[in-house]
Order: sequence, then structure tokens, then C-alpha cells
Amino acid sequence: MLNKIILIGRLVRDPELRYTPGGVAVARFTLAVDRPFTNKEGEREADFIDIVVWQKQAENCKEYLSKGRLAAVEGRLQIRSYDDSQGIRRKAAEVVAELVRFLDGKRENSNGGVEPPPFPDDSMAPPFIDRTTDVSNLDEEVPF
Repeated sequence: MLNKIILIGRLVRDPELRYTPGGVAVARFTLAVDRPFTNKEGEREADFIDIVVWQKQAENCKEYLSKGRLAAVEGRLQIRSYDDSQGIRRKAAEVVAELVRFLDGKRENSNGGVEPPPFPDDSMAPPFIDRTTDVSNLDEEVPF
């Protein structure tokens, strides 16, 4: 079996970081990914894909990513069920990220200066998710 997704897109809004009751960091953000074709008007459309990131990588995303930044996400598709506020059973599709790469180059900061990309080479990139920690059962603790 294979469940692998690779996406490149821009953040729709700043990542939202929370912690489970057990103290595990979890961040959520939405990535706008252009479709590979144009519509009748000749414009590109985009899909808006929800991303979930765990542990230290979640904290790195909150610190270094913001609305409009370009990022690559590698992970797996997860479908989960939940009850909404009216008690109706719903399903949500999201990508659980194993690796997030920050792709933007230099960017102006609020002081008018230029800041370098947060991780100029792979040696400083956020680590892969710690596969010795089972995060599959943490969905019930997600504080979203």
C-alpha cells in the first residue's frame, strides 16, 4: 500500500499552533496549490488543502511560515470523521506532513530590510517527524 502526497503551494493564512494535553505541538495551515490547467476564462484555479504538522516541525512552521509564503509539503492523506456543532457526522480530508520545506528566497521584513530564507541549506532544515513516536492515536487529543 502507498499513501504519499507531495504539494507545493502558498499559505492562505499564518499557521495556527496548539499543543495537545500531552504537550505535543501540532500546527495547521492551508496550502493553495494551483491546478495544472486553466479554466474557460484562461485563469488558473487552485485547490485549498488543509495541512497538519506535528512536533518540532510544527513549531518551526509557526516561526518561519506566514501567509503567502511558498512551501513544499510531503506527507500522507488522512480522512477523519467528527461530529459538528449540530451533532451531524462529517468527514475531513487533510495532509499529515512528514516534511515541510520553506521555498521562498529572500523577503523584506517589517523594517524594510531583507531577511534570508530561514533554512538556506538542508543541514538546517527541520527534521523529519520522529517515527519512533506514534502520532496516529493523537487525533483525539488535537485541540482544534
